[in-house]
Amino acid sequence: MSSRPSSSAAPNVLSAPALPRRRWHTTTFRWLCAYTALFGVVLTLLVGFIAWSASRSIERDTDSIMSWQLIYFDSIPDAQLPDAIYQRLEHERMHVNYYGVFTADGKYVAGDLLEAPSSITYDRVGCTLRHTLTLRDRVQSPIVRAMGEVRPNGMHLVVARDMTNVLEIREFMVRTLVIGAVLALLAAATGGFALGLRQIRRVREFRRVTQCIARGDLDQRLPVGGDDELDMLAHLVNHMLDEVERLMGEVKGACDGIAHDLRTPLVHLHTLLARIAERESLRADAEGADMMERARTETGQLLERFRAMLRISEIGTLHRRGGFATVDLRELVDELAELYEPLAESREIDWRVQTEAVSEIHGDRALLFEAFSNLIDNAIKFAPQGGIVSVTLSATPLGPLLAVADNGLGIAPAERAAVLQRFYRGDAVRHIAGSGLGLSVVAAVMRVHDFTLQIDDAPDIAAAGSIGPGVRMSVQCWPRALT
Repeated sequence: MSSRPSSSAAPNVLSAPALPRRRWHTTTFRWLCAYTALFGVVLTLLVGFIAWSASRSIERDTDSIMSWQLIYFDSIPDAQLPDAIYQRLEHERMHVNYYGVFTADGKYVAGDLLEAPSSITYDRVGCTLRHTLTLRDRVQSPIVRAMGEVRPNGMHLVVARDMTNVLEIREFMVRTLVIGAVLALLAAATGGFALGLRQIRRVREFRRVTQCIARGDLDQRLPVGGDDELDMLAHLVNHMLDEVERLMGEVKGACDGIAHDLRTPLVHLHTLLARIAERESLRADAEGADMMERARTETGQLLERFRAMLRISEIGTLHRRGGFATVDLRELVDELAELYEPLAESREIDWRVQTEAVSEIHGDRALLFEAFSNLIDNAIKFAPQGGIVSVTLSATPLGPLLAVADNGLGIAPAERAAVLQRFYRGDAVRHIAGSGLGLSVVAAVMRVHDFTLQIDDAPDIAAAGSIGPGVRMSVQCWPRALT
């Protein structure tokens, strides 16, 4: 049976690996978000540059046309300028050009511009005017490009060109680019998302397989089926698992062989000592009889250790899953309580048993009987004389929960993982007989059933006569994937 050191509070020592709460925190998804953000920034800059370049090109072309018109009007005498403008307006079919002649103080002289624009400069430099012109026979002023000059007689000539159609073409082009880019972005995001889902499914399958391997099923291998980085990793891990399985098989075979080879002579030795102890000549020698009894006790303990080692090895192979069936835990715990009650009474233990109806589970009854009996035997052994041992079976939303508690020395938080290892015995309890293998058997049975063993203090049953904080061994009788 396993031994225990003393101490206080305690986390889980045999529990399921934590599942990620945020399933989309993957490298693929993060790269997809970064790519989408980068693509959006580049798209915005590209569309902005195209719009700016198109606007500058349109303005340059329009300014060139208006500059040539001013050159044409420069060839006309000042007195004939109003008539020339009216003739130009009469022959204007699409009416994309606007003209205006004003005095130096801004009074209207000729043309279809009724007021001189206030923001225009008369140095043959074009400027864009948005709905600010006052036009004859037009209710709303369009967006125009305007340019002005001062005539030799001091009058101001203003030439403006309608840019509505050109701007509509520019906006249509920019809008088309934006829509096309957004569609391309959506297509890229959809493709990236689909690839991300594929990778996530593969990683999820990797996680399932590795959890099976961690539970002892070394026959499992990571799935392969592509030619990317994950497949390279899967091949490397599978090769590593092959080597690990081979080495573990060799070590296990050697250990089992040694255990089997040593157990046979130990059995013979134990039998021989028993026969020697029966001799009349030895009975008269009290000291020799005592030494012989001690030798038999030590030999018996060695046999128990070898039997426990072989039992752990057998359980660890997972071959016992073939014996799984429906198990009534309440019936099993009641049977154990009845079995250990006389032992508890012999040590004047306050024996507290409380069971309730729980759902049936799928498991190996013999293995569970062995594991639970180890827990109860440890509790009785490490509880003080006249102490308290509590066995409780309760129903929870996830499944049955078995708790075995005592008010003994307890187990230090730093040692709660170590007590599940073979032959570990704490310094505080080395004086108590035991092999240090009881909890190793329990841990092996828990792994086979995929149950969780949790070790905590038991302050609720600690009494004034307690020698420590006590310990509570809780077995969560449901698969760890549900926790």
